[in-house]
Order: sequence, then C-alpha cells, then structure tokens
Amino acid sequence: MSADYGIVLAKDVMVPMRDGTRLATDVFRPAVDGALVDGRFPTILCRTPYDKTDKRYSEIGDFFTPRGYAVVLQDLRDRYRSEGTGDYGHVVTPHEGRDGYDTVEWIAAQPWSDGHVGTVGSSYAAICQVRMALERPPHLSAIWPDAVPTNSYQNQAREGGAMQMHMFWALFIHAQDAQDIRDDPGKQAEVWEDLRNIRRLLLSMPLRPEELSLRHVPMLEDTLRSYYTRGAYDDYWSRIENDFTRYWDRHADVPGTFSTGWFDAFPHADTAYFASMAAQNVSPQRLVVGPWSHVGMRGDTSFCLDVDFGPQSVWGVTRYFAEQLAFFGRHLRGALAESGSEPQSLQAPDEAPVRIFVMGGGSGRRLPSGRLDHGGHWRDEHEWPLARARPTPFHLHGDGTLAEEPAAAGAPPCTFTFDPAHPVPTIGGLLCQIGELPPAGPDAQEDAWTRFLNPVLRLRNVVSPGPAHQEETEEIFGAEQPGRLLCDRPDVLCFRTEPLAAAVEVTGPVEARLWVSSSAPDTDFSAKLVDEYPPSEDYPRGYHMLLCDSLIRCRYREGWDHEVLMEPGVAYPVTIALPPTSNLFAAGHRIRVDVSSSNFPRLDVNPNTGEPIGRHTRQVVAEQALFVDAVRPSHVVLPVIPG
Repeated sequence: MSADYGIVLAKDVMVPMRDGTRLATDVFRPAVDGALVDGRFPTILCRTPYDKTDKRYSEIGDFFTPRGYAVVLQDLRDRYRSEGTGDYGHVVTPHEGRDGYDTVEWIAAQPWSDGHVGTVGSSYAAICQVRMALERPPHLSAIWPDAVPTNSYQNQAREGGAMQMHMFWALFIHAQDAQDIRDDPGKQAEVWEDLRNIRRLLLSMPLRPEELSLRHVPMLEDTLRSYYTRGAYDDYWSRIENDFTRYWDRHADVPGTFSTGWFDAFPHADTAYFASMAAQNVSPQRLVVGPWSHVGMRGDTSFCLDVDFGPQSVWGVTRYFAEQLAFFGRHLRGALAESGSEPQSLQAPDEAPVRIFVMGGGSGRRLPSGRLDHGGHWRDEHEWPLARARPTPFHLHGDGTLAEEPAAAGAPPCTFTFDPAHPVPTIGGLLCQIGELPPAGPDAQEDAWTRFLNPVLRLRNVVSPGPAHQEETEEIFGAEQPGRLLCDRPDVLCFRTEPLAAAVEVTGPVEARLWVSSSAPDTDFSAKLVDEYPPSEDYPRGYHMLLCDSLIRCRYREGWDHEVLMEPGVAYPVTIALPPTSNLFAAGHRIRVDVSSSNFPRLDVNPNTGEPIGRHTRQVVAEQALFVDAVRPSHVVLPVIPG
C-alpha cells in the first residue's frame, strides 16, 4: 500500500480511564496538505512505559499513518506525561488490563475510527498487549506481540527457581525515569550511580533492596524484593499480571502474530503462546522465530554477537513494518473492514502459520568481519512443536560421551566441586541485557555532547545475549582465567557425541533429565546445549557455539509451589527444561551437553546452604555428583528432525 497521506499529530491527548486517571496519548491521523482527511480509519495502538515520543514508537506513526491508518501511542499510567496513582511496580502493575481495554474502546468511539484496533510493540509494550487481550475489549481486532514473556515466574523474573538477573538491572532502568523522583535530580543521580556500579552490585549477594537507590521508588523496591526472595510459585506469582498462562481461557479470539528469536529471552514463552492460541482460537495465528536476540527482529545486521547467519536472516524495521502492514491489512481493513468476513478466511492462502529460521549450514569459516559463518535458512511449518520431530534420548556416559546407547550398569557417577564464590561465568545465552553506565570520560567536550543523549542510550553491556563461543576472555564478566574454554573448567562436565557422520537437525524444546546428588541441602544443576565445531585453520581450538541453557534449583525439584531440601548423598531425579532451538549440526560437528551448577550473572548463584531464598547469610562449597548408570540414566531429550 502506497504512502498517500501526510500526518497531523495531536500530542498529549489526555484519555480518561474508568477511575478518572488520564493517560497521555499521541494521536497520528492521515492528512492532505496539513488538513485532516475525512473518514474513518483502522487504528494501530502501542502502549509503553518507555516514553511514547521515543523514535522506536514515533516511527510506527510515521510509517502507518501515511498508509491510511490512525496510530495511537500512549504512556502507561504513572509514566512520563500520564497521570499516576502510585501503582507502577514494573510488570506487576494492576491497572494494565483495564487501562488497555479502556483505551481500545476510547479509540473505537472516536469519529475518525472505523472501530478496528490492532496492537503492536515489543517486550514491555508486548506485555501490555497480552494483558489487554485477557480483558477482551470488543473492538480489539488483531495483535502482534514481539518478544513477550507470558509468565514472570517461569520466563522473566525467575527461571528454574533462580532469579534472572536481567530483571535486577531492568528495575534501575524503570527507576531512573520514575515519576516518584521526576523532580529530584539528586535521587535520579543515585539511580545512575548504581547503574555505573552494577558489576559491584551483582557481586553483593544477598541483595538488600533497602540499601539500593530503588528505595526512592518504593513500588520498584518491593518488586525487587519479590523477584529476589519469592522462590516458590505462590499467590503473588499466580496473579494475572504475573502469569498470563493461567488465564489463557480469557484471551480474546483475534488474529495474532507472535515473533521472537532463538537468542531472545523468551522463545519458550512465545512459541508456547502461539501453540495455545492456535489450539483454542478460531481466528488465524502465526509464529515467526529468527536467529535474533531480544527485539533483534528490528535490527539490520545478519549476526548475533560473533556468529553470522547470512543476509537472509535480516528483517530490520523496513521488513518488520512491511510484514505488519500486510498482517493488519488483512485483519483490520480489507475483507474484515469491508465485507464482514469471518477472521478465519483472512489467512493468506500461501502463508504457513509457522515460519522459523533453521540455523546452520554455513561454511564454518571466519568471515572478513571476524565472525563465524554459521548460516541458516527460513522454512515454513504448519504447527509448533513440529509433529515430525522425534524426541530422542541422548545418554550421558562416564567417559564424557553423549550417545543414544543407554548407560552401562554399575557405571560410577561423574563428580565435581561447586564453589559459589567462583561461579561459571555467563558467556552469551538467552537474556534481555545487563548494562552499565560507563565511567565519565576525561574529555569535557565529549561529556558535554553526551549529556544531550538519554542516559539509557549511553549504556554498555556487562552481559550480551547470543550464541557466543564458550571461552573465558578478558571481556567476560566473572572470567577468572582468560583463554580457558569452559569445557576445561573442573566444575563443568562435558558430554559429546562422536563427530557426526551426517548432519542432524534439532528443532524444538530441549529437556535434560538428570540424576544428581549433593553434599548440600540445596544446590543448582545447569544444562547447556552446544554445537561444537571441529578445529580448523580459522578456529584452531574449534568453535563452541551456545544454543540454549537453563537450570534447576533443587529445592523445587518436586514442584514450583513448594520446597523440599535434599539429603546429602541421596540421588534425586531432576528435570531441566531448556528453551527451544532450531539448529543443523553439520557433519563433523559434535552435539555437546554441559552440566554444571551455575551461570552467573544471567542467573543468581545458589549459596548451597538451604537458607530462605534471597536471605542467606553464608556460602558453602558443594560436592556434586551426576549419575550415569543404567538404573539412574541421566540423558537429554533432543527433538531430532528425521532426514
């Protein structure tokens, strides 16, 4: 659809919610020569806590309005120019669903609206969409949530019983522009000082929220305390704003596209979200998964960290908007708006409901950019998980091999020592980001220019998501021996297949089923899936490409809602659910599984004491055992695609 219109923008329209609170709203409307166009238009809505005037939001209006849409951008309650009620506690905010409903219905009642509203947005702006969809506003017509967590306990704030530390960092980002301290530069400076010292804070476990700058924003201080100390799934985590999945039966039956990346923080959430909606809804649902990190779909590069997936992997804003234009063209205007056709008739005839990027198949050489040519290709599918995937157990053997053959009877366990004072460092992986404000530079003129930037734009990564080579380097936070491969650490157990005679595709969720024991009353066990390249001229020690990982805090091995401590030396079965992936392990490569007990700072470190979560007073060293015998067969289940 061509860009036929100009734009008239009404800024800070104060839209009343049902309780009288007014939310600041920017309304983009089609115009010709500066005059509003008569008529009614479908509307694209995005609600955000991050300032609706930011370019990542205003460019939505700049794209869709010239093509015949109204666009509405809104600051959430308690954020930026909207009025507040003091209820903003990160995603644990009680008004989001109602405010979203009221905004959709306000739009539909406007004389410039044709009554059809579609929603867009990534990350938190995607959370707003899902929470709104659970309220079923009558005029919500289609949604496109990108990179969205659907259960804070399982895939955002906590994971496997541990805290995801990217949410610790994120709370400072939400504090620096909180309305509580909007008029207090001193308190704002304290927040930024904590962000400047985020590495020190990460090493200052247990966290004491009352000693952090978050104390100036009490709701966020309370949120941190809950994220950090509520280890069991309780009434807090089961609230609708924390766990959408419990309330899927309330979800609006509207067309949806769900997008994410294999190295995003939430591919497990978004693929499961799609599967749930496809199973229960009549309207068409669609899933798109690329080789991207968090919100990487909108990026213009073909690489993630130091792995390149080829030019075909790139979407960027241009394609992202073009795909959304086609999606909303079907479901907001066209057949839906003009003929009243049922939504199920609006699936494009040649469009498969699932489109995934299968990683792998590249040359394996180091490109001129210095990155690994891993390659990959797009493929259409008809369901998720793939019906033809064959769940295949790969057994862990005492000699370090990974094979389909079962373990031998009487094989001794594999053992290692886990010292929480020296955790395995996070090297890539699935997370949003952990950033820091760099020290002020010595160049006064440089500092004068950078003061015009939003401080968030000046952050640099402490930990970056993606498919990194598993080697400690000087740039890795927590690396103790630069140059050491993680597989050479004494507290990491590695299990490898023989070099593959033929390529093997693994596409879908991965599960590690382990038998473990510990000298500690509580401890963690982690599992990591790695594509291990053989040594080559470009990579003399090979390249160990991380695909996905997770862990289990053992006190929750019998259920997330209650704790059962371990008896020293007793063997217990534990299950670690790893996020899904799609990777072609090339001939000559090895499929590798790493087992350890830490992954810091992606996840907080277990002190091994069994004390209350987040309130420990000491750390102890744990002696760990992984059983690999016929009676206690530790193995990983991989979804292998035949042929």
